[in-house]
Amino acid sequence: MKYNFDEIIPRRGTNSYKWDSANDADILPMWVADMDFRTAPAVTEALKKRVEHGIFGYVRVPDSYYHAVIHWFGRRHNWKIEREWIIYTTGVVPALSAVIKALTNPGDRVLVQTPVYNCFFSSIRNNGCEMISNPLIYEDNTYRIDFDDLEKKAADPKVKLLLLCNPHNPAGRVWSKQELIRIGEICLQNDVWVVSDEIHCELVFPGHTYTPFASLSKEFRMHSVTCTSPSKAFNLAGLQIANIISADADIRRKIDKAININEVCDVNPFGVEALIAAYNEGEEWLEELKS
Repeated sequence: MKYNFDEIIPRRGTNSYKWDSANDADILPMWVADMDFRTAPAVTEALKKRVEHGIFGYVRVPDSYYHAVIHWFGRRHNWKIEREWIIYTTGVVPALSAVIKALTNPGDRVLVQTPVYNCFFSSIRNNGCEMISNPLIYEDNTYRIDFDDLEKKAADPKVKLLLLCNPHNPAGRVWSKQELIRIGEICLQNDVWVVSDEIHCELVFPGHTYTPFASLSKEFRMHSVTCTSPSKAFNLAGLQIANIISADADIRRKIDKAININEVCDVNPFGVEALIAAYNEGEEWLEELKS
């Protein structure tokens, strides 16, 4: 192997949220989704170069950033993204909250497929909306979607959007094209927006294929918002980098306003450089990580 994934790297005493929150040295903290591997060398080198420049003033998002996102998803997942669809943001969780704010009003209802990542609940609650569960069915050692229940609950006129987790956290399901199409059909029939958290899209085992929800049809693309980030695949969560992708210009304006309502979305130069390096030069490292 070209990269060393066997090295044990001590993280206690580094202000690691995962490791330094566990006071007992015998505790193995398996509750936070970051890895204990070093990131791709290309990312480290890009960050070193940025640090050596020695000036950490305000920055803009460069063209190379958008090109990296577009080429990565086009090359790996056959998803054709246009530059203007991409909204820079500092994380998928604030992205979800901003999208909910943009697409709902207080008192509206939001569907989630439980069990699901806990921040889905807080993002809904903090925007004054009501969470409606479409529980997944556990059967034959895996989870599947209860489409009858989804149809019933999506028909409620107070339900405005579905928070989709694709691939699903924590169930570990990589939804098939057929499952995603059925979700999309139900949501279109009921004018329910699909907001898809696709942060785990690169951590898929051989034999399974991640499909971007928005790539399946023009209708789905125009009635959905996708949140992505290299943070899980390349262990970059602390750099706070993510993207919101929407083909609808009016929705993008609403989302942009929601993101910046408290003026807390300034561009992180380290996150920008890390994403560019990961997407342009980190693919070999990622494939070896998963092998």
